[in-house]
Amino acid sequence: MGEQSCLAANQWLCGAYVHTRSQELVEATVEHVGITVASVALGLLIAFPLALLVRRRRAFAGPILGLTSVLYTIPSLAMFSLLMPVFGVSVAVVITGLVLYSLTVLVRNVLAGLDAVPEEAREAALGMGYGSGRLLLEIELPLALPAVLAGVRIAAVSTIALTTVGAIVGYGGLGTLILEGLDSYFKAQVLTASVICVLLAVVADVLLLAVQRWLTPWTRATVRTGKAG
Repeated sequence: MGEQSCLAANQWLCGAYVHTRSQELVEATVEHVGITVASVALGLLIAFPLALLVRRRRAFAGPILGLTSVLYTIPSLAMFSLLMPVFGVSVAVVITGLVLYSLTVLVRNVLAGLDAVPEEAREAALGMGYGSGRLLLEIELPLALPAVLAGVRIAAVSTIALTTVGAIVGYGGLGTLILEGLDSYFKAQVLTASVICVLLAVVADVLLLAVQRWLTPWTRATVRTGKAG
């Protein structure tokens, strides 16, 4: 009874809200995570060939990097509004917008990672008979992973935040609950959805950092060696 009273009093902290709306919170969180994962994954799939194009044809560096920078400056509300005539009111509007935003970070980090591969490593691999494809997959990409995964971490955290804006078209995950709560001044809903969104960003960053360290054990060895020296 006392717990239910926080709903009647419209308090910010209310356990009854979490208990009674748990299914709604889970569904919003799942949608939020799904949109984020799809956006970052598609962004990486697009960013990788763009970075390869820039590295092989430096003349494309200005147009491609400039375009991704310009796209990132477009306000999210304007971005989604511009995409609605193409995709209608659908989750595709949100995902496409988030993919375009992620390219700014991902293209630059993939390119930085590939550019940081030591020339000696490339020459040694070529001397051993590696072709361009094998060189990329077995030498360059593994050595570029620290920079690439650092970009994925940044893109993931920023995408989790930007996904909330998708509430304007009804596909904002936790952002939809936040917007509905603001419209009705439902304090517990606004605070709970906001806290979960922050926790998602923290968990995503920690998990991706763990994946980065697992996939690049040589970076830990380098750090330990540097400290020992």
